[in-house]
Amino acid sequence: MNWIEVAVLIFSGLAVGFINTLAGGGSVISLSVLMLMGLPAPVANGTNRIAVTIQTLTAATVFRRQKVLDLKKGTILGIPRRLDRCSAPGSPSTSTKLFLKKLLQSSCWLCWFSSSIIPTNTFTEKQDLVDKKVTPLQWLIFFVLGIYGGFVHVGIGYFLLAALVLNAGYDLVRANAVKVLIVLMYMPFSFLIFLWMSDINWAYGLVMMIGSVVGAFIASHLAVKKGSSL
Repeated sequence: MNWIEVAVLIFSGLAVGFINTLAGGGSVISLSVLMLMGLPAPVANGTNRIAVTIQTLTAATVFRRQKVLDLKKGTILGIPRRLDRCSAPGSPSTSTKLFLKKLLQSSCWLCWFSSSIIPTNTFTEKQDLVDKKVTPLQWLIFFVLGIYGGFVHVGIGYFLLAALVLNAGYDLVRANAVKVLIVLMYMPFSFLIFLWMSDINWAYGLVMMIGSVVGAFIASHLAVKKGSSL
């Protein structure tokens, strides 16, 4: 790995950690970079989980310290996603790799489309929904999102934000905090499956993680400071 590759990985990780913490869709950047650097789609997907796992841990810690993380309900909402932890791909067959590559490309387009239609600056918290117990519909929603997140992950932040704001009633700051907690709950499980299938490039993943942690740290502090105006 040369210094140009190191710089690209760190700066792309910085952007990914920042974007993923404030909203979602940052993995479009990281997966694109990793595949352009020669990694097959399954390996790029697995390698990306290193940075995502640590960046969500960083952001969740900051949100918790800033007292905007609803730890109890966020944990409950994250349970259906943990049940989907075995949904991550890992087959080494050529057909599966081609399918995953097409799926990742389609997910990137879906991610950008969803970011353009979700009005992320217009939501206010609905306390009656926040105080309400988790409903069967919410369990179903987060179970389905768990399948998608474990298998692809790209764009999951937007879908989680939409569910947390529109269905669970959170404002964007608290929704972001719960979002990173939920991702943190399922990410280690999917990461272990990619690890088991040897679909991880440790050198690329650890270097990208450096930037992603910094990006997540900055974004989580900025999200609390600026509030829903972001």
